[in-house]
Amino acid sequence: MTTTLPEAHVAGLTRPGEPPVTSVRVLYPDLHGIARGKDVPAREFDKVVGHGLCFCAAVMGTDLNHTPVVGGEAGYPDLLARPDLSTLVTLPWEPGVAQCLADLEPADGSTTIADPRGALRHAVETVRELGFDPIVGPELEFFLVVRDPAVPHGVRRHVDNLSMVYTVGPQADPDGLVRRMTEQIAELDLGVFAANHEFMNSQYEINLRHTGALEAADRAFRLRAAVKDIAAQAGIIATFMGKPFNDQGGSGMHLHVSLERDGVNAFGDPDGANAVSEEMGHFIAGVLRHAPALTALLNPTINAYRRIQPDSLAPTHANWGWDNRATMIRVPPERGKASRIELRVGDGAANPYLGIAAVLLAGAEGVRERLTPPEPVGGDAYRADADTIGPALPHTLTQSLDALEADELIRDGLGADITDTFLAMKRGEVERHRAWVSDWEINEYLHHL
Repeated sequence: MTTTLPEAHVAGLTRPGEPPVTSVRVLYPDLHGIARGKDVPAREFDKVVGHGLCFCAAVMGTDLNHTPVVGGEAGYPDLLARPDLSTLVTLPWEPGVAQCLADLEPADGSTTIADPRGALRHAVETVRELGFDPIVGPELEFFLVVRDPAVPHGVRRHVDNLSMVYTVGPQADPDGLVRRMTEQIAELDLGVFAANHEFMNSQYEINLRHTGALEAADRAFRLRAAVKDIAAQAGIIATFMGKPFNDQGGSGMHLHVSLERDGVNAFGDPDGANAVSEEMGHFIAGVLRHAPALTALLNPTINAYRRIQPDSLAPTHANWGWDNRATMIRVPPERGKASRIELRVGDGAANPYLGIAAVLLAGAEGVRERLTPPEPVGGDAYRADADTIGPALPHTLTQSLDALEADELIRDGLGADITDTFLAMKRGEVERHRAWVSDWEINEYLHHL
C-alpha cells in the first residue's frame, strides 16, 4: 500500500484531483547539460533535504560514450546534491512524481567541483557588481524522430511534411504530442507561452518568457528534460542535437539578453542612437571580443559545426546587426522595455547554464571597460565586405576549444573545475571522432579507391 509523507515539503504539493506525491525526482545538470539525478521515495525526502544526495563526482567528467575522462586521478570522490526547495513542482505527465533541482557542493567540504548552476550564479554576481541584473529569454528548437532500421542512420523524422513553419494543428502535429507537451510544461510555471512548428521538417519550438538569468537557465534545462521525457512516453525521440539531418537545417538555442537597472531595462534609451543605450553597445562589444571562446560553450559538439554555414540562419562571423538574422548578434526592432540583443550562434545541444554564464562574463567585461562595438552589418551578413563582416567564427570544435583554453576571462570566470574538465572531455570526443570511419567515407571512397 502506498504511504504518503504526512508533513513538511511534499504534503502541500498535491492539488485537488491529483494523486498524492509518492516520489521526488532530484535533478542537476552535468557539463553536457544532461539531467542527472535520483528518484527519492516521498517519505524519505525530508531526510534528503537535510543531508543531500551523494553522487560520484566523475559524472561531471564523463563523456557521452559513458567513459569517465576526468575523476580517476582524485580517486573518484563524491559530490553532494542538496534539493533547492524553491524549484519543487509536480509533473503532470507522471502522476505522483514531483521534481526539484539541486545545488551541488563537494561532499568533503574542502575540494571544489564542476558545478554549472554555481558557475552561472557567479556570472550573475559579476554583472550585479556593475549595478545591473541580467535578464535572459532562451529559445530552444528540437526535432522529433523515430528509430527505424530501414532508413539511413536508423532514424526518420516523426512528421515529414514540407513547408510547415509557423503552422499548428493536426497537419503539423498530427498526434497532438507537441500541444500536450506545451500544455503540461506550462503547468510547471516555466514561462511557457506558445509553441509552433519550426522551419525544418518535424522541428518544433516551445517559447519561454524572459526572466532572471539563473531562472532562465533552469527553465531551459527543465524544458529540455520534459520534452525528452514526454516524447519518450510516446515512443518518440526528442533531440536537441544541432543538425541531425543532412537535407535539413539545424536547431539552435538563441539567447535574448538584456540588463536591468533598478527594474528598468538598461538597454533602452529613447534619447540614444537608434533608441538604445551605450550599455547595449558595450555589452555587444564584450561578447564579440570573446566570440571564439563562447563558440566552444554554445556549440559544444562536433555536429554543431555542421550547422554553422552560409544561408543557414546560423551566423558564420563574429558580428552584429539591426534586426539581421544572419549576424551573430541581432538587435530586434522592439525598443523601450523590450530592448535586447539576440545571440544566434548557440546550438540546441548547448548547456544553458554554461552558455549563459559565459555570455554574461563577456558582456560584463564590455560594460566594465566601456568597449565600442564595430559597425553593424546590414543586408547579407554571409557575404558582407571584408571591412564589416567581422572575424570568422571557429569552423570546428577543435578551433573553439583552443580559443576557450586561451581565453582567461571565460576560463577563470567559469573556474578550472569546469573548463579543464570540459576541455578534456571534448578533446577526447574530437579524438574519438577522428579515429571513426564514417558513412561519408564509405560512400566517397570505397567503390572508387
